[in-house]
Amino acid sequence: MTSARDPVSPPVALAIAGSDSGGGAGIQADLKAMTALGVFGASVVTATTAQNARGVRDVHAVPPAHVASQCDAVFDDFDVGAVKTGMLATAETVETVTGVVAAASAPVVVDPVMVAASGDRLLSPDAEAAYEGLIEAATLVTPNADEAEVLVDDRVETPADAERAGRALVATGADAALIKGGHIGDGERVTDTLVVGGERGDDGSGDADSAGVLRFETPRVATDATHGSGCALSSAIAARLARGEPLREAVAAAVDEMGGAIRRGYDVGEGPGAVNPTTFGGGA
Repeated sequence: MTSARDPVSPPVALAIAGSDSGGGAGIQADLKAMTALGVFGASVVTATTAQNARGVRDVHAVPPAHVASQCDAVFDDFDVGAVKTGMLATAETVETVTGVVAAASAPVVVDPVMVAASGDRLLSPDAEAAYEGLIEAATLVTPNADEAEVLVDDRVETPADAERAGRALVATGADAALIKGGHIGDGERVTDTLVVGGERGDDGSGDADSAGVLRFETPRVATDATHGSGCALSSAIAARLARGEPLREAVAAAVDEMGGAIRRGYDVGEGPGAVNPTTFGGGA
């Protein structure tokens, strides 16, 4: 006797990012975080990497036309509730993805992946300038301090610096900016800064002067096993947006749960280790 099907229909989120052969970051981390939060994760691979827990050995960018084809296939069949972008590798791919997300009706979380936790460069120099259009299309952009410095051409060393950088990103068009504070704050706590823009101007740019600022202070976990932390955080926020959660609440919940993902990180390989995205939503 056969049993009846009992399918589920979860929200769908799309991760547009690179593949990490070591499994700790990139698309692999994105899909783990989305699944943990009850969201079906679709994926568009922008690049493949040869890497492990010790670092990146090689990066191979996927042709932009194939990136566009993957995006078309996903949007043609799924009701995408949110999009997260990660490693995009080249200026051409950044421009291709910008066109895709600008035409989408779903919220877009842009994680401007430029440098791996190991220090390896993951973005070609000419792609940095191409990010301006993608940030303008973003619901939320989530750089760490180093990435924010590149994007706004200013130092980001303190919470005040992070607020200034967030306002600058909102002024360029992003609805909101979360400056991740792994390198900001004292030795005991991490300070993440969320700047949410006010009403958009006639040119579509966010109103930085009327922006709201929220700071999230969380205990610092004494570990260097943070590989994949940025990917997991941005994907968790995108998953919560796909579930219909308001932006501030989605960010606050994901930031709060990030500590658990780090504390219960994966001790695999001979490198520092990776975060555990399956802990989001109370999992694992």
